[in-house]
Amino acid sequence: MSDLLDLDDPTTDPFDVARAAAEHLAEATGVAHHDVALVLGSGWGGAADLLGETVAEVPATSVPGFSAAAVVGHSGTIRSVRIGDGDKHALVLGSRTHLYEGRGVRRVVHGMRTAAATGARTVVLTNGCGGLNPAWAPGTPVLISDHINLTATSPLEGATFVDLTDLYSARLRAVAHEVDAGLDEGVYVQFRGPHYETPAEVAMAGRIGGDLVGMSTTLEAIAARHAGMEVLGISLVTNLAAGVGTEALSHEEVLEAGRAAGPRISALLAEVVRRL
Repeated sequence: MSDLLDLDDPTTDPFDVARAAAEHLAEATGVAHHDVALVLGSGWGGAADLLGETVAEVPATSVPGFSAAAVVGHSGTIRSVRIGDGDKHALVLGSRTHLYEGRGVRRVVHGMRTAAATGARTVVLTNGCGGLNPAWAPGTPVLISDHINLTATSPLEGATFVDLTDLYSARLRAVAHEVDAGLDEGVYVQFRGPHYETPAEVAMAGRIGGDLVGMSTTLEAIAARHAGMEVLGISLVTNLAAGVGTEALSHEEVLEAGRAAGPRISALLAEVVRRL
């Protein structure tokens, strides 16, 4: 069940692999149940340290179905963190698989299915992205209110129908607004990547209702909802999208914006999670 091919074999139930991963994490961390899961995208990594005590940290590659992080800015580990002084635990997924890596959709959403198998009923998905609103300077956190999936794929297999009307929980966004009433909201548009979008593609995203553009999150959110979890999405605007700003786009720019905003957004996220 734990080797690389099992999750990729179409005859294998991906939820069986998720259950095996959850069992492995329970044994490796000594924590039988997790309450909330976090996926920490570019710029968000410091939040885990502010949540509370890290009970255990394991390499993602030691857990069934997980792959090594392929992008600079992702930690490649999975942590169990005790939230504050209480008895709740967060599963912090620092190893995110992107669709553009070519590993398949099952691997992209394996973290969501594993988190649900550990008992988590809430997931916080974060990312670094391009912004279409010129008022959102690099370093601005924006709550995701909805998404547009332009990847031309889905994590759901067969005749599996899931209502996405309220995919990004209004209740959880209200909690975030309690922490920071000034948080803006926007619609996240996922492209496949790994190339950045052209100015024309960004303009199209705006015309169809998008406010943010990136290369992650939507497939994870769909899988999380299918697995029974409530979803909160938060984007960090790391740059103005192509055609909106005048600067050339680069991954180094994304990382730098994340480093600059890191302390502030990490404190924001940690406080939100403590209230969930």
